[in-house]
Order: sequence, then C-alpha cells, then structure tokens
Amino acid sequence: MRTRIYSVFALPVGATAFTIPASAIFARGLGAAASATVSSPSCSATTPSDATSFIDSVNTEYEELHRAFEMQFWGTKMALSAPSYSISELTRTKGEMESFLADEAKLSRTRELLSSLSEGGGHDLDTTKTLKMFERTFGCYIMESDEAKELRSEATEIEGKLESERNNMVLGANMPGGEFEEMSSVGLRSRLRVDSEEEVRKACFDGLNKIGDFVTENGFVELVKKRNKMAKSLGYLDYYDYKVTQAEGFGKEDLFKILDTLEEGSRPIMERARERFAAEKGGPSALEPWNLSYFMAGDITRKMDPYFPFEKSVEQWGRSFAAMSISYRGASMDLDLLDRKRKYSNGFCHWPQPAWIKPDGTWQPAVTHFTSLADPSAIGSGLTGLMTLMHEAGHAAHFANIAQKSPLFAQERAPTSVPYAELQSMFLDSLVGDAAWRAKYALSREGEPIPWELVQEDLEASHPYKVFALRAMLAVPYFEKALYEMPADDLTANSIKELAERTERQIQGGLSQRPLLSVPHLLSDEASCYYHGYVLAEMAVHQTRAFVMKRDEYIVDNPAVGPLLTDAYWKPGNSEPFLSLVEKCTGAPLSGDAWIDVLKQDLDKLLKEEKAAYEKARTEGETKIADEDIDLDMRIRIVDGDEVLADTAEDGSFLKTCAKFEKYVRDRYEEAV
Repeated sequence: MRTRIYSVFALPVGATAFTIPASAIFARGLGAAASATVSSPSCSATTPSDATSFIDSVNTEYEELHRAFEMQFWGTKMALSAPSYSISELTRTKGEMESFLADEAKLSRTRELLSSLSEGGGHDLDTTKTLKMFERTFGCYIMESDEAKELRSEATEIEGKLESERNNMVLGANMPGGEFEEMSSVGLRSRLRVDSEEEVRKACFDGLNKIGDFVTENGFVELVKKRNKMAKSLGYLDYYDYKVTQAEGFGKEDLFKILDTLEEGSRPIMERARERFAAEKGGPSALEPWNLSYFMAGDITRKMDPYFPFEKSVEQWGRSFAAMSISYRGASMDLDLLDRKRKYSNGFCHWPQPAWIKPDGTWQPAVTHFTSLADPSAIGSGLTGLMTLMHEAGHAAHFANIAQKSPLFAQERAPTSVPYAELQSMFLDSLVGDAAWRAKYALSREGEPIPWELVQEDLEASHPYKVFALRAMLAVPYFEKALYEMPADDLTANSIKELAERTERQIQGGLSQRPLLSVPHLLSDEASCYYHGYVLAEMAVHQTRAFVMKRDEYIVDNPAVGPLLTDAYWKPGNSEPFLSLVEKCTGAPLSGDAWIDVLKQDLDKLLKEEKAAYEKARTEGETKIADEDIDLDMRIRIVDGDEVLADTAEDGSFLKTCAKFEKYVRDRYEEAV
C-alpha cells in the first residue's frame, strides 16, 4: 500500500463501483461537424502505393508544424529571451497546425483510401491502422462552419494575450508588517503549508486570490464566451461537452454521471472528515483555507524536508526509473526545474519531436521539454518539486516509448485520451508516497534515510483525510461545467468569481486553499476542461498498482514494471482506447474496486504493511552500489531559462550531470541548503 502526496482520490465506502464499456471511447463520433463532412467518392483509381504516399506526406508535414508550435510553446511559457519566441508566433504556429488537422480534404482522402483498401484487400494492417487514426484525428478538428473557425481564431488570440499578461503579473503577499513580499503562486502555496504565523498564511492566501481578480478582469470572461459560442456553433452543448467528446469519445452528460456518483458518495465522508479535523486541530478555524493545509502538513512537512533536498531529485528519479528497467529509447530532454519570475506556473511535459517509426523502419527518438517549479529555499519545496519531476518524467517515458508508424500516434491532443496520458505519470509519481521508495530514496544531504517514525507520522496525518484531495480535484470539473453552462449575458468578472466561491463551498465544504481561479489549466485551450481526466486516471493507477502487487508483491525497484508499462500502455499510443488498455493490462474492466480498498483500509493495518516494506527496502538499499552509473538511454540538458546548467553529452554521464546540477543548486541557494 502507499500514501499519496497530492492528487489523492478515494471512492467512498459503499459507493457503487462502475465500469465503462471498453468500446465506448472509440465509439467516438468525429464531432458534430465531421460526422457529415464528406461522403466517400469513387475509389477505383486508388492503389496501396497511393495510401503510402499520402501517409508519408501527412507525417512529414505534421511533424514540421507540430515542432514549430511546440518550440513557440516552450519559448513563451519559459519566458526565453530569443526574439524568435513571441505570443504572435505562438498564435500563428498553433493556427497553422490546427488548420492542417482541420483540413476537410485530408479527411476526405483518408476515407477514400480506407474504402479503396477495404474493397481491394491488398493492404497491410499498419496502413489501415494509421489511416483509421488519421480519420479520428482529423475528425476532432474539422470545423465546417466558417463562424466556428473565426471564433476559434479569436479565442486563441484572447488566450495568448491573457496568458502573456498572467505570466507578467506581479504576485506576492502584503505581509503583516506592511511590506510586500513578491512570490510566485508556487511560493505562496508553499508558505500556506509551512508558515507558523496565521497572519502570514492569510496574506499568502489573499495573494493567491488576486489571480482570480486579475484573470477575470483581463480577458477570461470574453474567452469563455468565445469558446462556448464556437462549441455551440458546431452542435455541442457547450465548450466542456466539445472538449470531453473530442478527447474521450463520450459527452459531458455521461462524464458527470460518473462524477456525480463519486461526488454524492464521498460527500458524507468529507463532512465527517471536516468534523474530525476541526475537533483534532482546535476548532472550526482550522478549516479556514489559510489554515487547512498548514494543520495537515506544516509540522510533518518541515520535519521531512531535510530528506527531500531538491538538488538530489534528478539523481533519485534516474535511479528509481532505472531500477524499474525504464528506458527513454534515445530521447533528448530539456529539464527546466527551478521556479523563477515570468515562468509558467504549472509543471508540464511537451514533445517538439514525437517518437515514431519512420517509413524505412528506423526509429525517430522523442525530443522532450519538461518543467517543474522548485524553490529549494522554501520548506517543503523539495518534496513537491520531486513529485512534479517524477510526474512529468513519467509523461516523458510514456511518450518516448510510443512505437507506431506516424507521429500523430504520439501527440498529446485529441484523440489522445486525457486519463490515458495521466495514468502513466500518476502511476510513477505515486511511488514517492510508498514507504519502500522513501526508505531507499528519501535521503538527507548526508545520505541518511528518512526514519520510519517520520513516515509513520505522515501516514497518520494524511490517511484519514484523503477525501480532502479528492474533493479539491472534483471542484475543478464541477466549476468548469457550471462556468460553460452560464448564459453569455450572465458572464461577468463578478459572476465568475461568485461561481468559483460557491463551487468551493458546495464541493469542498468551504473555501479552497488553492482558489479555483488560480488553477492555470482554466486558461489554456490544451488544459481547460481537463481535470476530470485525473479522476479516471487515478482509478486506473489504483487498479494497475493492485495488479502488480498481486502478481509480483512489490512495485518499487521492480525490474518488471518498466517492460509491463512499455508493452501494455506506452507502445500503442492513441491507437487503442484507454479503457481497453487498462483491461488488457490488469485483466479486468476499469472500476473503483482497488480505489475503494485503499480508502477502506484500517490505519493500523496500513502502518504494519508499510513498516514491513520500509524495513525490507532499507536492507536492500544498504547492499546497493551507490556510485554505479545510470543508463536511461537518453540525453538530458538541465536548463534554467536560457542558461544550460548541465548536459550529459558534455558531462560524460548521467551521474556527472546530476553532480553538476547539485553543485549549481547548492551554490545558488547556499543559505537555504
């Protein structure tokens, strides 16, 4: 068993477990527009070589357009100084890529080739599989309506301007003494968890709330209106319905039937947990949003902090993944790990070069960009930064191993399923909560392992309140659902802020320690109406963990885990439905059973199991060769904006690069570390 650090979901005791037919996701219509886009013309002149030529041309052109957009995405989100990066270029390259994907002629030609090959019978299965994937992909982007295309373009412009202004927003807190202390959103949330002064925590919470004031007054209202108008012009209920249908193959109404069951079943657990929390922590004031996370984690976070020095996180990630036989198949990766001004305030992983098998059979490795927001001077930042690193490295491992005959199988947008993408990263970041992982990898700067007593204290503090994290995650999709259901005339800065507060009170029982309008996913087209994917993914995480535990009896440093994930989940890319992949891997349809088991587990039993795992791992850790180099089959560059801090190609090995990064962090944050 394990404890999660964040994104903890728990299906309530007594709630009805559910399954979704594995066929549902690929019963995906091609969108209201695409369903009637074209009828197949005569195919009599089409040959298998025509199909090959068409596939090659699509792959080549898409690869170039994808790369151009992703380079702009990275440059603007990381606030790089090169003049080639700009919001206008980001908007242009995104528009060109989406225009390519929304080309009705390509969808028509794809269907023509599929029909011809089916009639002729002289085709190979890979060709048909690739063309069917093209059909699904183009269908997600086709917009017959000129109005919808124009609205999409206008929304993209508003979004780019809003995100640029948000990145330049000066954030911080007005401290009790009257001085303003500048901090990022990550820094503000970190202070909420660990600062012993309630006035300081309240000031940090007020600072986070200013994000909502800023975005609602700088374009978010108009962005919501444009997105909704576009989606409705295409025949969808609203923008949320449009997004979930494109990514998952079933609509908003079906999604919220699932989430409603979870919300209704977990509500009484949340209410009991809030009552217990207030009683244990000194009264109702403990439930105030600036107090909740501190009383949950402040003391234990501070105690554990020495065992999660962020400068060691790259090495610990590498050792952990290598022990599970995870390979990145020749990928090149840029890691921008440290928090700084104007940097995008959320971790992410993107791929300017998707991995794929070229027409001549050679392998094209992935090129990956990923980021975390660590501030080694802040208490608790080492653990949260490590979690983000493990999460995004999980995404990177997944997409580095997609082995199909088109880069379109290995891109993260529709029709790639949100929970499919998040399952991989959440499974791997879950390791950090395992006592066995902590016994081996949670080491102080002097090399001392975290003592069992701290692991136990953390479990005792977190296990009874897992439902809080579940409710916080549910709040995001419920807010966005209600937001996009609001009539356009009712949408104002004040009405959106009131809706956010009302949703927090309804779903979380009170104001959230992370105000809904501070969640960066709301602004980005790629990430908006996305959070439900974490819920479905967490179900699959629990189910996959339970499968591995039943088969092998352990997960941490299990060399069979990497090959299992690679073959069962990673290689197919978006060629198979998420639900089908989970069922094939675990032998059972996706359900909440494993999740329920975690929530129902008695704390004393959990402690007994975790202590046994901890002690076993400590014994194994003592026999490990610490200076043995790590081979993940990749090149990594650790960067900080424009500056390259370390590079395996120049440094000679993974561990030498880790040592260089460690020295940089120690020198830069000398007083803190």
